[in-house]
Amino acid sequence: MSRVAIIGSCISRDLWPIRGDTEKLIYVSRTSLASLFAKPLKGFRPATEPPAKLGRYQHRALVSDLQKTAIARLVAFRPTHLIFDFIDERFDLLAVDGTIVTHSYELEVSGYLKGKAFARRREVARLSDAGERLWREGAAQMAALIRATPLQAATLILHSARWAQASQSAPLPTPEILPRRPVSIEAHNALLASYEAAFEALMPPLARVEAPEHRVADEAHRWGLSPFHYVPAYYRAIWEQLAALGVSRDVSGPGAAPSARAA
Repeated sequence: MSRVAIIGSCISRDLWPIRGDTEKLIYVSRTSLASLFAKPLKGFRPATEPPAKLGRYQHRALVSDLQKTAIARLVAFRPTHLIFDFIDERFDLLAVDGTIVTHSYELEVSGYLKGKAFARRREVARLSDAGERLWREGAAQMAALIRATPLQAATLILHSARWAQASQSAPLPTPEILPRRPVSIEAHNALLASYEAAFEALMPPLARVEAPEHRVADEAHRWGLSPFHYVPAYYRAIWEQLAALGVSRDVSGPGAAPSARAA
């Protein structure tokens, strides 16, 4: 039976229909390789209940990025398969008091940016030279971590993805990562290609799964129209490739199966 860890986005996580973590699947999201290995944010104290605009999982993912708890949890989990995708590597970064955090949508709407812990923050644009350098440092740290810990026994998988440029019927409008911050699909796809090439060069051998012929946005997607909410054929094709690598459908009990309309 496989034990799957994902460092990535919903394009990988929602191949499984269950919500939340299980004893055989954990999911690290709304972070960046540039942020994962940084120091915990000084002076940050999370609210006991999620802020009004966030669900419990969203809040937990945000707190994990700020308190830097994901790496210890990942190593302790001892996955048989570790899946990476870089779709969540679209957010800008924040440099704050000697650490780096991800300027995710969840952080933007949480209200935490108004707190004292963020008083001296400085934005690092994702597409800047500084953003590139921070990401590459994080990628090198991930490669070293895998070689030095029980993660070396896992099957490593790169889920190669790009932003779709059109839906089934029309080109996509200019997307926004955060409200009123439009971005270029072409620029982010070029960044993804660069990240993947650098990652493969740094890491131990990686299996690669991809379905470029099905990178089409789904107008009927349950999470809404987005450059990375694909048509159902995409998820079926990726699942077949994962299954061939020994990834199990069953992470929560008999009858579990991938969703036809995963986000």
